[in-house]
Amino acid sequence: RDYISIVGSSTVYPFATVVAETFGKAGKFKTPKIESTGSGGGLKIFCEGVGMNHPDITNASRRIKKSECETCAKNGVKDIVEVQIGYDGITIANDKKAKQLKLTLKDVFLALAKEVPDPKGGEKLIPNPYKTWKDVNPALPDIKIEVLGPPPTSGTRDAFLELGMEKGAQEFDWIKAMKAKDKKKYKAIAHTLREDGAYIDAGENDNLIVQKLQVNPNAVGIFGFSFLDQNTDKIQGAEVKGAVPSFEGIASGKYPLSRPLFFYVKKAHVDKVPGMKEYMKEFTSEKTWGPDGYLADKGMIPMKDDERKKVKAAVDAMKTLSCADLK
Repeated sequence: RDYISIVGSSTVYPFATVVAETFGKAGKFKTPKIESTGSGGGLKIFCEGVGMNHPDITNASRRIKKSECETCAKNGVKDIVEVQIGYDGITIANDKKAKQLKLTLKDVFLALAKEVPDPKGGEKLIPNPYKTWKDVNPALPDIKIEVLGPPPTSGTRDAFLELGMEKGAQEFDWIKAMKAKDKKKYKAIAHTLREDGAYIDAGENDNLIVQKLQVNPNAVGIFGFSFLDQNTDKIQGAEVKGAVPSFEGIASGKYPLSRPLFFYVKKAHVDKVPGMKEYMKEFTSEKTWGPDGYLADKGMIPMKDDERKKVKAAVDAMKTLSCADLK
């Protein structure tokens, strides 16, 4: 192949596309080809093997899992370089014409979990009975719960379950205590979204969710901050735990639904595919990922100076991952 092949996250896709186009315009190498497959989908394809029939890079809006790293190794994909590129926030947004939601993480869990603690009390779970946001919390609007969100293959969904749903479930002491006693049961409660139509799997196209919110002002969407940032004339982010999704709020960690973004590189392909080292260099240069870089203009939250330095040094040294260090 005379071009770089990239798969993976729909959240990282717009950032990687800008880098690929800038890289291609320089004229030395062909513009990389990028497919938006979702983080889980991308890692699955990436881990299938080494060689020109397989992608060189996969984008991810969450860290690679230990199980994925082990699958990679089994299939001969042994030397993987991890590149953290910045941060993103997961936004819960609705149409500008609608009332802005002010949510707690407990509200998020109660609105979207398949099973919730019985409102009558006791340590008992029941199928989610809540039909409107007001049912969940009297301070919220009397509007039907209708949430358009990412599919199971999406890193945004994985991060939302961990940062939103799980943290909301932990507001109940007896569920929180279960984590130490029965991790499997705890995870099933915290990570299982309802299937009665209140949560709608809207696919990997975040732009489509934005369009649907305009058609239905009562609906709520879940997607990466950059999609909110590019559409502030049409949609608004919900306040979560007293913080709105903003550049500053995500960078400081004040906004609770924030997460790191990555891409993963097959070291075995670096000397075989023209431009691999140069693409990695473009992505990790200050003009790209720095505070005044062109990715910040697109809504990516830059890492702190010392973090960028550390990542860049690891990339320049082509430092590879150890599966043992992953969760």
